[in-house]
Amino acid sequence: MQPVVMVMAVIINGRYMVRQHAMAEILFIKTSSLGDVIHHMPALTEARRHRPDAAFAWLVEEAFAPLVRLHPAVGEVIPVAWRRWRKSLYAPSTLAEIARSLRGVRAHRYDEIVDSQGLLRSGAIARMAQGRRHGYDRNSIREPLASLFYDVRYQVGRELHAVDRNRILSGLALGYAPQGAPDFGLDRARFTQEGPRYAVLLHATARPEKQWPVANWIALGKALAGRGLEPVLPWGSEDERLRAEEIAAALPRARVPARAPLDEVARLIGGAELVVGVDTGLLHLAAALGVPLVAIFTGSKPALTGPVGSGRIVTLGAQGAPPSVDEVREAVEKLAR
Repeated sequence: MQPVVMVMAVIINGRYMVRQHAMAEILFIKTSSLGDVIHHMPALTEARRHRPDAAFAWLVEEAFAPLVRLHPAVGEVIPVAWRRWRKSLYAPSTLAEIARSLRGVRAHRYDEIVDSQGLLRSGAIARMAQGRRHGYDRNSIREPLASLFYDVRYQVGRELHAVDRNRILSGLALGYAPQGAPDFGLDRARFTQEGPRYAVLLHATARPEKQWPVANWIALGKALAGRGLEPVLPWGSEDERLRAEEIAAALPRARVPARAPLDEVARLIGGAELVVGVDTGLLHLAAALGVPLVAIFTGSKPALTGPVGSGRIVTLGAQGAPPSVDEVREAVEKLAR
């Protein structure tokens, strides 16, 4: 990453002169998961508003890089492949790839480095980078030892929503106080599509306790088809594809799209009339895009990781208390009016 230069025109003693100075360069570290990455986007939007003089880089897991590139404030995306690397962490080829990927981070000097991930691996990456390193203190993160990697540490309540934690940390590090509703920096209008009206059903999650039964999805899909909406069931793994096809086979009209990178998935979700989903990363993407949304919680706490966005959102259920089909159907009917 080459230093960014700002050109300024000034008048000194009646003479018009042009000066150049380097812009501040800020590195955000938020690698994964998908929901965590989306929850950090309002912090970047706000940082850009308060620091228009700065150039922003974001270090993120390679699978999420296409989505991060959609944010207008991102000047550089630095992909890493920790999820792939950890499968063969000590293999010579893996170690060589890690060295190549992080060489640029180690060589470049940033004015400020903000690690909002708060894990040992993200803290270690922050330590490799040159610049003043900011992060949570030991009482504010799940892996307290990560705080040893930072030059400046901040206390941010763990009971707060993830979006608020990211905004508060970034504001403390960069010198401003977060204000107003979160702005994810994503424009749904870019993703409008021609064709049949459809609803996206986010049935897929890697954690069994977050799933909603297949029979419930089938009943809901039939209700949506009856309203003239084509159910669309995206997936990300082979098990999820089989689950999507099982649901689609029981519906009069449904579509299981091919697996696609996240920027294309964002377009699919952004063009939907509404989204119904369990607590998964794509649920938070739908909220970030402002799509009308029904969120189904079964095995997690909405107060900590519930969807946040500018669109109409109905959140149902709680940890250990999933909503019924009738409750979800009623919520859909309210949003579809």
